[in-house]
Amino acid sequence: MSIKSELLQICFEHVNKRITSYKNEIDTIKDAIESNDKSSDEDDDSGNGKLLNDLEKNAQYLSDAHKMLDTLKLINPKIQNDYVVLGSLVMTKTIHFFIGVSLGKIALNDQEFFVISKNAPVGQLMLNKKVGEQISFNDARYDIIDIK
Repeated sequence: MSIKSELLQICFEHVNKRITSYKNEIDTIKDAIESNDKSSDEDDDSGNGKLLNDLEKNAQYLSDAHKMLDTLKLINPKIQNDYVVLGSLVMTKTIHFFIGVSLGKIALNDQEFFVISKNAPVGQLMLNKKVGEQISFNDARYDIIDIK
């Protein structure tokens, strides 16, 4: 399996774990709301306001995670471009980037990769760049030496 395929698989696993976690949290909150409704007087809110706020927040997180999953589904790890696009593995002299979704640093095969979104500031700077070009970000310069 290629490094790109392995990184993509790690991304899918991470996002799917998030989705499962948010769904479980939503179910727990719904159960708590139902329990409060059954055991409380009609005049007593018993914290349902906070639970409803938590429910709304987790529903938004779940929606965001589904969007991340949709983004990952657009990536074909077998396609290689001459310029940086969604799904590119960008090798620089100092850091390796995988353009996918924002997950941060991932260790794979004794190497570190920064998994970033194409919408992240550094991701936007990299889009459409070619081997031999460079970007500057946070006072650091990245020379692109390979794109896979």
